[in-house]
Amino acid sequence: MASNQTQNHHKVIIIGAGPAGFTAALYTARANLNPVIFEGLQPGGQLTITTEVENYPGFEHGIQGPQLMDIMRKQAHRFGAVSLYKEITEVDFSKRPFVLKSYDETYTADAVIIATGASAKLLGLESEKKYMGYGVSACATCDGFFFKNQKVLVVGGGDTAMEEANFLTKFASEVTVIHRREEFRASKIMLERAKKNPKIKFLINSVVTDVLGKEEDGKKTMTGVVVKNTKDGSTQTIDADGLFLAIGHQPNTSLFKDYLDMDETGYLKVKAGTTYTNIEGIFAAGDVADKVYRQAVTAAGTGCMAALDAERWLDAQEG
Repeated sequence: MASNQTQNHHKVIIIGAGPAGFTAALYTARANLNPVIFEGLQPGGQLTITTEVENYPGFEHGIQGPQLMDIMRKQAHRFGAVSLYKEITEVDFSKRPFVLKSYDETYTADAVIIATGASAKLLGLESEKKYMGYGVSACATCDGFFFKNQKVLVVGGGDTAMEEANFLTKFASEVTVIHRREEFRASKIMLERAKKNPKIKFLINSVVTDVLGKEEDGKKTMTGVVVKNTKDGSTQTIDADGLFLAIGHQPNTSLFKDYLDMDETGYLKVKAGTTYTNIEGIFAAGDVADKVYRQAVTAAGTGCMAALDAERWLDAQEG
């Protein structure tokens, strides 16, 4: 048992693999900390469901999301980081070394970097999954550019939905906001701004029940949606080239609720200007602690910060 414990002990364990996790792995690997990355159920994170990434610096002509993640993974591996395609199912941060379990296997770590990200809340339709990346998107700032002079729909009623609708009018010819109720959660100023925009229309008391599309020569394209009226149950088909889901994000933090400070939505709280959580030796990077920017480049930036914070913290422990 003791030898297995030693074998499963690592200086740094990174939970989650996206731009934050891979950047943290790259930096900790180069610092000879031999990091182990638990890639979990969505290796590569949210970018693996984004087809084209055009706003990541260094790729002049854009790059496919999964390809970018693969490059980052290989770069981290080149310096000695190791990926385990396993999910962390339980943690105990009350003692050091920290204890992490993947089902029946136990691992220990001197420092942990949490990069479990956030998941866009989706409608839960099969057809939505089918056309994700082929017209359906959960990120207007990532994908809006591809809808020049096209008709798009935004689902949601909060500030994010209004912000995304306004942003999309820079490209789309027409934007329709679909909301399940009459009242909006959005702040007055955001709602007014959207209502004043001549390109934005509103469809209230309505929910999307199906995403329609076609497949030609093996290429999938979304063509519209079926919308149901929540008051009278009637349905209608709306032609559209894009569907943007703006019903919020859920940070993947339920695993840490007994140990780490979070805000009311579940985003991990970090000390200002750092990646330190409320427990020394546990660091948070990427969308798991960022509800404002949520971009690949900012996630990568905080991944670098977490690695440097962890490296300095570990040095201080040894000193």
